[in-house]
Order: sequence, then structure tokens, then C-alpha cells
Amino acid sequence: MPQKPLNKSGFLNIEKILKTLPHRYPFLLVDRVLEMEKGKSLVAIKNVTYNEEFFQGHFPDLRVMPGVLILEALAQAGGLLIYNSIPDPEKKIFFLSKVDKAKFRRPVVPGDQLRFEIEMLRLKNRYCHYKGEAFVEGELVAECEVVASLTDIEKLNE
Repeated sequence: MPQKPLNKSGFLNIEKILKTLPHRYPFLLVDRVLEMEKGKSLVAIKNVTYNEEFFQGHFPDLRVMPGVLILEALAQAGGLLIYNSIPDPEKKIFFLSKVDKAKFRRPVVPGDQLRFEIEMLRLKNRYCHYKGEAFVEGELVAECEVVASLTDIEKLNE
């Protein structure tokens, strides 16, 4: 997926992200949404800083962002697209069902800015399928496809 120019119409700052996603520090891995076309695509960023908690143990002498957290960040970016593309998002929660075709191309280290590009492949009723790519300075560093299921929140509380 080629990088797209900045489009302020899709902008979501951290306050709007916090109102949309259930994740909180230290597990919220999306800092800003730069553009979004509801039901189709989203571009977001994560600023990777030296102070991230996971760098204390991964690895103290050679700090590398864990690949599973890059996948989680792609999943969260996809969640932002989903929640902004469905009716009554406040009544739903999405859970990962499947991660497929995951590839890691180079390490992500403190000081990098991850750019997530999400493309919705299918959004139907209870399931959605999307492709996610992560870039640093225009270089593809990770990619995957995700299937997520949408669940009514009140069904979880029964």
C-alpha cells in the first residue's frame, strides 16, 4: 500500500483515540490518526520512545520493539477504523480472531516513528478483515492481515 498524503479530515488526536479504544497506558500503542476514510482505510502513527516500558526487558542492551507489539499496534489502528465505520460503536468491542501473513522486515528501535496503514478488505456483520502495514521513514518494517470479531458489550456482561 503506497503512503498517502496527510488529510486533516480524518485526524484523531489522543483524546479521541482514548474515547474510541478501550486500551490504556502502557498498552495503548497508537498516538494519532492522520487520515481516515470510513470503511476503507486509515493512517496512524506511534512515536517509539526510549522510555517505553517494554524496552526495560526487550532488550536492555539492544532495545528492540517486540514484533508482537507492532502487530498489536496494527490491530489497534484497525480497531480505530472499525469503530469509526460501524453504527453504534459504543455498544461493541472487537477481539482479534486471527493474524495471518505476518512478516517483520527490520527492527524498530527508540526514536523511530511507526506509520500504520490499514486497508479494510471486508467488513460484514460480526467480522472484519483488514491488511496492516507498518513503515519507518517510508520503509516497510512489518505487515499482516487481521480478522477481528465484533461482539455486543452487553452480551459480555450476562
